[in-house]
Amino acid sequence: MPANADPVSAYIALGSNLGDRRAHLEAALIALADLPSTRLLATSLIYETAPLGPAGQQDYLNAVAHLATTLAPLALLDALLVIEQSRGRLRRERWGARTLDLDLLLHGAATLQDTRLTLPHPAMLDRAFVLVPLHDLAPDLILADRTIEQHLARLDRSGVRPATN
Repeated sequence: MPANADPVSAYIALGSNLGDRRAHLEAALIALADLPSTRLLATSLIYETAPLGPAGQQDYLNAVAHLATTLAPLALLDALLVIEQSRGRLRRERWGARTLDLDLLLHGAATLQDTRLTLPHPAMLDRAFVLVPLHDLAPDLILADRTIEQHLARLDRSGVRPATN
């Protein structure tokens, strides 16, 4: 990271439900750690969850990574898209099966409404498969006047289970 820039905390949701799901997540974590001006600080446990979207999909493996980065939000988004593509990600249908999905959840205190990116991630507070692993890393993080723990308490977590393999 450049010595003259102050890094911000960024949280990235990782998901995979095609191919070797765990290998896709592990490769993504290595790629995140190798990003310029970025350090991988921590990673949540990996969870298995039922898919959203079209029927007939395999369950997902999900996790969250915590980064310190001086990359701007859109630059970080571009880097995430490159990592997805490196793992064979094809964007065919909304919420369809994918080798790798990387979502920028938070970038410091940034709020952003762009055609490419909304920060904080607009659906994260309603998704247990995001909040459970985020809770592993930052239970006391405050969003919308509540902690992650408080947001998670109102959700059904029964479909989010620690991955066994």
